[in-house]
Amino acid sequence: MGHHGGQLNVETPPCQREIGRRHGTRYDPSSRQPFRVCPMPRLSRLAVLFVIAIATSAATAQQDWPSRPVTLINPFTVGSAVDVVARLVCQQLSKNLNHQFVIENRTGASGNIGTEAAARARPDGTTFLVGSPGTMAINPWLFAKLPYDAIKDFVPVTQLVAFPQVLVVNAALPIKSFDDLIAYVKGRPGKVNYGSSGQGSTSHLVMELIKADAKLDMVHVPYRGGTPAMQALIAGEVQVAVEGLPSLPGHLKSGAVRPIGVTSATRAPTLPDVPALSESIPGFDAAAWIILFAPAGTAAAIVERLANESRRAMEDPVVRARLAEMGATIVGSSAAATAALHHRELEKFKRAVAISGARAEQ
Repeated sequence: MGHHGGQLNVETPPCQREIGRRHGTRYDPSSRQPFRVCPMPRLSRLAVLFVIAIATSAATAQQDWPSRPVTLINPFTVGSAVDVVARLVCQQLSKNLNHQFVIENRTGASGNIGTEAAARARPDGTTFLVGSPGTMAINPWLFAKLPYDAIKDFVPVTQLVAFPQVLVVNAALPIKSFDDLIAYVKGRPGKVNYGSSGQGSTSHLVMELIKADAKLDMVHVPYRGGTPAMQALIAGEVQVAVEGLPSLPGHLKSGAVRPIGVTSATRAPTLPDVPALSESIPGFDAAAWIILFAPAGTAAAIVERLANESRRAMEDPVVRARLAEMGATIVGSSAAATAALHHRELEKFKRAVAISGARAEQ
């Protein structure tokens, strides 16, 4: 559109040019005749109807879900931190939606049995996975072969919570800060032991990241679970360990171990005086997490509904208070944000497994 000789030059709309060609007329912008609307081609009408049908179907799926009992598969044991959080959310979902939500513990093979079951479930909104770093970010690098693909077989729904891991030392040692630990280890290269809950466990790999980023020479001593690892720390068999915050309150109250850092990006609300390791190692973030995943192919409307309802469940005052007691930070992220986090976690633990040299026994 431009000005020529003081007059406004109005281009003929393409639609009207087409009408003119068909009917042997010219489009006159000064005409007071009513504007003629282009007829919509049949294909375009069908496309619009298809989009409307899809949108209606998605809205219906979201409104109708859930119509049958919903199972959340937890690949780990009853009573674990993952299990406690999942049950709290599940119970509140059942209450809020007046519908049955149940936890099914399908344990074994480092969580692979339950995770495979969720991957193979029908994507109809009746089965979801309670995912954590071990099954969804570590096992893909730890095992040469897995019966599931952590990316292709699942759709992230929402991150429920984050759990800071805590770097702790035997309280009898003269170590009161992370800087003290660095000085202590560098004065005894290869002579300081750290314990973990097992080869390739989250506590092992987070400690390997700390070692690498702080350039520390320590010896790994794996135990068969977090409880024996903490017992070894208290007994002085090892000097350092990383443990999940939910497992630590009793040990911290007894004074047997001393916290010197949390692995989350910021300080933990329940341990406000304990620095985050990111204050010494810029960018360090190795908090544990619990993410709900759906089998690939689950309707996006159902995924969005579960994410929203899970967030609402965690807003309940009783649930919120219980999670706070455990040291959990409520997240309730969108599916897109959760997917981005999952990809970052996969890359982080790919590096950690490579550094550690850990391999799972097949």
